[in-house]
Amino acid sequence: MLDKISVKEYVREDYRKLYSMSDEPLWDPAKDWIRSVDWEQVRSEQTGKTVRFAVGAADQESAAEGLKPFEQLSGIKVELVPIPDDSFYDKAVSEFISGNASFDALQFFSPWLGDFAGPGFLHDLTEFADKWRLPLDDFYDTYRLNYGYFGGKLVGIPFDCDIQMVHLRKSIMEKILGGSIDLAKSVPTYDELIRITGEANKIGGGVAGVGLMAARGFWATYTWEHIAAQAGLKLFDDQWNPQLTGDAGMKAMDIIMALQKNAIEGVSGAGWGENRAAWLGGQVAANVSWQDSGTQAMRPDQSKIVGDFVTIYEPRISGGVFAPPNIAGSTSCVAATSQNPEGAFLMLAFLTTSSIMAMNEANANGVAPGYRSVLANERLRAVSQPAKVWADSLEHAWCAPRLPGMFEMEQALGNEINRAVTGQISAKEALENGQTAWKSIMEKNGFAGGSAPVTYADVAPGMYVGDGKALPF
Repeated sequence: MLDKISVKEYVREDYRKLYSMSDEPLWDPAKDWIRSVDWEQVRSEQTGKTVRFAVGAADQESAAEGLKPFEQLSGIKVELVPIPDDSFYDKAVSEFISGNASFDALQFFSPWLGDFAGPGFLHDLTEFADKWRLPLDDFYDTYRLNYGYFGGKLVGIPFDCDIQMVHLRKSIMEKILGGSIDLAKSVPTYDELIRITGEANKIGGGVAGVGLMAARGFWATYTWEHIAAQAGLKLFDDQWNPQLTGDAGMKAMDIIMALQKNAIEGVSGAGWGENRAAWLGGQVAANVSWQDSGTQAMRPDQSKIVGDFVTIYEPRISGGVFAPPNIAGSTSCVAATSQNPEGAFLMLAFLTTSSIMAMNEANANGVAPGYRSVLANERLRAVSQPAKVWADSLEHAWCAPRLPGMFEMEQALGNEINRAVTGQISAKEALENGQTAWKSIMEKNGFAGGSAPVTYADVAPGMYVGDGKALPF
């Protein structure tokens, strides 16, 4: 059964042919949990037991197919609990509050982690991780800390491990830059990115200078956090007071307002879907987006720009830091009320194991691995153009803390940033309005009067992991 969890069986045939892929693993077998765990012991303890797994309704069929080998290896029967994707959060919260959730395990958008962990809805996984030797040390620190821990307890296993990056079209930008693109030196600053996307925007031919996500809600916030992180953004002081209106936040707004002049038409309505379509369709000369904009752009069935792009190291800001942003992603958790928490943990460990995550990346399906041993694999790098820069960047990653109410706060701020982009208010007013909203939301979630549902010291190590580290270039 383990032999069948392989490149030959899991990676699409057309992609294997495209890259002349061998059957050699895209991961380190010594680090791959499913190849080191004692499945005989698992079966002796779990055969005949059940795990109920909450999934987005759209993923029900593919999840069922993917779990067949786990059921055969473990002896556990998995019952899927489909929840409509657009109501997953509300449905999960209502079931948690009832105290009798219909599921044992769930995978969800990682910014919700604080909302689920803060009230005690999630099971502490430390005992199971120790018993079954989950290779937590193989995860990059930013994912382990932000997708795994809350209040000092392990409550999640990282699943979809994203980072935002900057991508350039070679055929356009090499002409503007006067030569081949150096991944670190050609666009060293955001000022230079503004300049070259402005030049690209003049070329015309249906190609805009830059793709940017500035739609209402968290999309605009993520773009702002991405850029502000390079200016040294700290979202909170150590007393949990929001710091949105500081120099770093205002610098990011200035850059966004400059970039959006070079952006594709409709940028104020662009979320991930619109941005992805414009980039892969060849409608922009540069793109500020997730790492999968690089992987998917390599695939002829998805992209019109195969061979005509490169993913670069994050441009810097004078006086700031090199802080590539770990934004969004998803995590895997067990409900505190689970009837079989250990079985649920084993299922999630199977789904997030490094071999399966590596093959997700090879299939360019947008589910990103967060393992050092995967992104360091040269065979994986041959089928994922961003992987080298991506791996280097993760050692310096910035991340917003997973606090109770954090997603609501990012939604509120994004609405204000969008108003600034569309000319309704000033950039300064956008951040001031956002900060007022954040204070109100935080007070509602228990951050008032010197108390908080999580200590700053527990969260701080994950917010920026690059302190004191040498740059990779």
